[in-house]
Amino acid sequence: MKAFMNEDFLLSTNTAKELYHNFAEKMPIIDYHCHISPREIAEDRRFENITQVWLGGDHYKWRQMRSNGVEEYYITGTAPDREKFQKWAETLEMAIGNPLYHWSHLELQRYFGYSGVLKGDTAQEVWEFCNSKLKEAFMSARNLIKQSNVKLLCTTDDPVDDLKWHKRIKEDKSFDVQVLPTWRPDRILNIERPDYPEYLKELSKASGEEIQSFQNLKKAITKRLQYFVSMGCCISDHGFDFMVYIPAKESEIERIFSARLEGKEILAEDIAKFKTACMLFLAEKYEELRWVMQIHFGCKRNNNRKMYKNLGADTGFDCIGDIASGTALADFLNAVNDRKNLPKTILYSLNPKDNEMIGSMIGCFQNSDAAGKIQHGSAWWFNDNKTGMINQMTSLANLGLLGNFIGMLTDSRSFLSYPRHEYFRRILCDLIGEWVENGEYPRDMEILEKIVKGISYNNAVQYLGFQI
Repeated sequence: MKAFMNEDFLLSTNTAKELYHNFAEKMPIIDYHCHISPREIAEDRRFENITQVWLGGDHYKWRQMRSNGVEEYYITGTAPDREKFQKWAETLEMAIGNPLYHWSHLELQRYFGYSGVLKGDTAQEVWEFCNSKLKEAFMSARNLIKQSNVKLLCTTDDPVDDLKWHKRIKEDKSFDVQVLPTWRPDRILNIERPDYPEYLKELSKASGEEIQSFQNLKKAITKRLQYFVSMGCCISDHGFDFMVYIPAKESEIERIFSARLEGKEILAEDIAKFKTACMLFLAEKYEELRWVMQIHFGCKRNNNRKMYKNLGADTGFDCIGDIASGTALADFLNAVNDRKNLPKTILYSLNPKDNEMIGSMIGCFQNSDAAGKIQHGSAWWFNDNKTGMINQMTSLANLGLLGNFIGMLTDSRSFLSYPRHEYFRRILCDLIGEWVENGEYPRDMEILEKIVKGISYNNAVQYLGFQI
């Protein structure tokens, strides 16, 4: 029997161990999609206790605590931090097979040097041990990033954001990790939202463009894009419940936009037409700027209305969506490719049944612009577990070129999330090692080193064009 989470955790063959320890383990990290606060980086936040750094804003953990029958008072409520931590420790005992069990113990080992097991009976010990470590200077937000061997990370930023915290980080020469913004324009597209007119006022103020028409909106977007470029942005991100593609004439989009500004009801088909027009425009701009476009879809959000009303979005009440997006996605990519050149694009679906759809689709739009120009993004959210990662990478290997994959991202709000890259790399090396030892790929360590280091780090640097 193997020891619990030792140096060969998840590595089941000798080849896997060699690939991981010789090639993957020491590679730096590019986190090209996360939700870390740039303000907390700029201010080099310190954390008073393990609950603050571990449970604050982590809806992954909140969901599991609810599944363990924990009262909301101990999750998002006003319970003392020590009591919240106790409830999490008791929940973790039951999380056999869950990636949170692995991530939590990797984080305890890597950042705190704690090699024991967190459970209800050890919660006090771990609480005291970790809190004593958090008092040290090396446990500040910036130092946690540096400890993790992160060379560059991209936050997630709304087009109206003034990016002042990014400015402060950029001007501070004492911190040598690059922190770049990501353009996340969901609120521009979400014309159906009740607060849409108010958001347009914010966008008007930020851009200096009075928005009274769709043409005005495109001008405002262009100005904000240029501002993001000046701050080093080179990647966009879009979050959809499901993909839509219903093209319409410019005059019809103007009609829809005007009706919304006048407070009229917008039909579902008109919403889809507006979002299609916005995405076609944005994709063209991304190609002009040589940006990478990320598209996330397959999510059904805010399902528990009662809890959404109490706590708002991103609090643990989302799930996998089941509305088919393949046809609309293919038609959208084809339309962008017809109108101009399709930008580098990364596709993610929250529904794992879309793996093969994405794997077959990306092959339709690859060309000599870049190796793996259209990417099947890493296993996302509910899929970033051992099974989900193996399925995503196996599907990509079956239908495309796994060797050109740009690898893992954290998609996290926590400064302790970087061991997820280690988790991913161990699974990657075990998967490849199994193929080698099963005679499905030659034991050519020179090529295997190129593949493993590429997926771990090098491919993302080259693909995204980062200057490291």
